[in-house]
Amino acid sequence: MPVTMVRINIIKRIGPVIQIAEGHTVDLPAKIHQILDERTDPTWPTTWFAPRLTGEGAFRDVYSVMNNWGANHGAISYGHIGKDLITLASMLRIPVAMNNVPEEQIFRPKAWASFGT
Repeated sequence: MPVTMVRINIIKRIGPVIQIAEGHTVDLPAKIHQILDERTDPTWPTTWFAPRLTGEGAFRDVYSVMNNWGANHGAISYGHIGKDLITLASMLRIPVAMNNVPEEQIFRPKAWASFGT
């Protein structure tokens, strides 16, 4: 199932900063799920997620995504809505620290050209 995972980190002297990862849910074999699920509180909801990789930066590979992510959790929405979250963040002046949204899908108002490309 296509999903978007988002996390807001609060960074000292900056404020809120958003991380966005589009990808898909993953079904693990029951035995593997049980082993991993028992490492945390099994009453917490668990969704196994694989981000869409770009081969570069924070999305070079799955380990890089995990290493750059603020924590091992986030909010998950159905569908790939990263482009909409980036537009919302820009209107609210919230920096986006990492995302894997294709450049051609990101809305960039003409007025933004005044601030550089």
